[in-house]
Amino acid sequence: MTRALIAGCGYVGTELACTLLAERAHEVWGLRRSAGTMPGGVREIVADLSRAETLTALPTGLDVVFYTVGADGHTPEQYESAYVTGLANLWSALRAAGAPPRRLVVVTSTAVYAQNDGEWVDESSPTEPREFSGRTLLRSEALARTLAAEAVIVRFGGIYGPRRTRFVDTVRNGTSTLGPGPEYTNRIHRLDCAGVLAHLAKLASPAPTYIGVDDEPADRRAVVEWLAARLDVTPPRPAAGIGGTSAVRGKRCSNRLLRASGYAFRFPTFREGYADVLAAR
Repeated sequence: MTRALIAGCGYVGTELACTLLAERAHEVWGLRRSAGTMPGGVREIVADLSRAETLTALPTGLDVVFYTVGADGHTPEQYESAYVTGLANLWSALRAAGAPPRRLVVVTSTAVYAQNDGEWVDESSPTEPREFSGRTLLRSEALARTLAAEAVIVRFGGIYGPRRTRFVDTVRNGTSTLGPGPEYTNRIHRLDCAGVLAHLAKLASPAPTYIGVDDEPADRRAVVEWLAARLDVTPPRPAAGIGGTSAVRGKRCSNRLLRASGYAFRFPTFREGYADVLAAR
């Protein structure tokens, strides 16, 4: 029986808990800041990772810790608290409670990549983020590698799924917009986020870093037009380029390493994923 702690049992963490429990080979604890409804079978821990004094009821003998925390907002202080201070506090508390687990799986983001001209990006690509968010995430990754003997970093693209329908809603209500040229987007369904994390926790010798995105870094226009057809609405017209230009924007993230590890996507492209979202509405 594998003993797992999910620190940050929110949108992705809760789905991960369900995935682990469904395998019937895990004992799962879920840590979050306020009490709420946990999936049946998950042992709830109420604590604030930014306040070390609250981390007093952690389990011992853990095999793996998943750090799936999200920042409360988009400020440097909120990112620092969630991704750096919280992780340091958690590991210090685990050390105080006994020997921490060897494996730590930390979720960050493809925001660590600054590429924006349609380049293909993989785990070996330069990480030179221009924004504080990406820089803070890189510091979180570096910290994780100093803390755990087996730190695995997962850089997710845009996460969507049930209850995250803002993008779909903009297409439905006609407020979606398109630029003059291609704009590559990278995404992953929540169920695949959970599947990826559970998969990597079980690998005998995982790579230190994985990009977590589906098979198709799609042009935003293709996604909007596909959704518009299924919603039976008129898609927006692309904006005119300045001086006739239509520059490529965005990056194309590769999941080749993740695929090579043996992970099979439930939703390999946005088509299957958004079909699931639309069916659930």
